[in-house]
Amino acid sequence: MRTLYHLWLHAFSRKVRIVLAEKQLEFELKLEKIWERRTDFLALNPAGDVPVLIEPDGTTLANSQVICEYLEEVYPDTDLLGKDPVQRAETRRLVGWFDVKFNREVTENLVGEKLTKRILKLGEPHGPSIRAGHANIHYHLDYIGFLTEKRNWLAGEEFSLADIAAAAHLSAIDYIGDVPWEEHQTAREWYARIKSRPSFRALLEDRIPGFSPVEHYENVDF
Repeated sequence: MRTLYHLWLHAFSRKVRIVLAEKQLEFELKLEKIWERRTDFLALNPAGDVPVLIEPDGTTLANSQVICEYLEEVYPDTDLLGKDPVQRAETRRLVGWFDVKFNREVTENLVGEKLTKRILKLGEPHGPSIRAGHANIHYHLDYIGFLTEKRNWLAGEEFSLADIAAAAHLSAIDYIGDVPWEEHQTAREWYARIKSRPSFRALLEDRIPGFSPVEHYENVDF
């Protein structure tokens, strides 16, 4: 059985989960508490982070983008990058935008400070970082709105890995109720379309022990 090592509300793990579901590939989820630094897990990925995917033949892959690119090459029936070089370049540009820029400016400042620190017992949340995350998210939601006013999906007319990367980060932030959807209607409509996809259903059923999501988290018509 294909196995994905992941962590709660980890945007990069969620990205891979959505890709696997979009490609209709069966897999087993294994929670990996990376702070425990298990020897067996470090043997799989010396970097010690998730996601890590183990294919049925034993092939072991780490890093969300490496995994997603591999899945695109090996299971091409569902195309999530684009059919020509220009489209693939735009998809990869936006994946980088959300996995690097959005993650640094928003995800780490909100999920990292408000939830991850509590789980890992790393001290009190850093107020200025949280305020920065709340301020920065508006710019990114505006950008999502700008893109989807011009296109059907973020990178073009077809649903792609760009939408998956963005939604993976936003879903983690939405769990803790820190996405100001009421101020960004166009981005909200885009996210509602993603929430209605079968590949997203399992994420909406996630529950972290001791941390319940906001009331609208699993509601498609939020």
